[in-house]
Amino acid sequence: MSVLVVSGTGAGVGKTVVAAAVAALAVDRGADVAVVKPAQTGAAPLDDGDVDRVMRLSGVRTTFELSRFPDALPPAAAARACEMPPVSMASAARLARELAESNRHVLVEGTGGLLDRYDEDGATIADLARTLRAQVLVVAGAGAGTVNQTALTLEALAHRGLDLAGVVIGRWPAEPGKAERAAVADLEMLAARPLAGVLPDGAGDLPGPEAFREVARRGLSPTLGGTFDPSAFRQTT
Repeated sequence: MSVLVVSGTGAGVGKTVVAAAVAALAVDRGADVAVVKPAQTGAAPLDDGDVDRVMRLSGVRTTFELSRFPDALPPAAAARACEMPPVSMASAARLARELAESNRHVLVEGTGGLLDRYDEDGATIADLARTLRAQVLVVAGAGAGTVNQTALTLEALAHRGLDLAGVVIGRWPAEPGKAERAAVADLEMLAARPLAGVLPDGAGDLPGPEAFREVARRGLSPTLGGTFDPSAFRQTT
């Protein structure tokens, strides 16, 4: 079963764009890809959600959003706020397994951070990854705070016996400052490996799959289907 969970160090770090980049390169290789979003928060019923953005950027057509809540809160809190049932992580696991039978790659995109609660029992995207025996691709921010947030996320992964697929910086600024540049070495030290990719801030605003695919290829490592060279990136920071 080829399932990859895309999680992050928190909200707003670029998880959706990273998931779309991984999907875009897999589609370009001719692989069947499915994307699952267990919980979409902060979106009204008719708004475009994260899976819509992934479809637009990557060309993937097999996507599933299991629950949607209008408030931009962690999933369990968002469900309480609108008095809706929480997302069923058991259903998400069943769907991912079913999709893995007919798709070479199944990407599961989390909401918020690794340990945000999805229901009143405290289920997290980390629990889902463990159920699926899936690797976790961690999307980190850039700059102040990201080293601490990434360290906590990686410790939580290790404590649960989960395999790290790599760390990707999801929104690298066009003009990085001292904090952004300094964080690169620390992130690699925490992960005990080179960065698995760096995507530029604004990559998700590109007009279509072709332009986005080129950015994805340059921004993701060969293990994720791209050509990103972490040593060359370090020389520019």
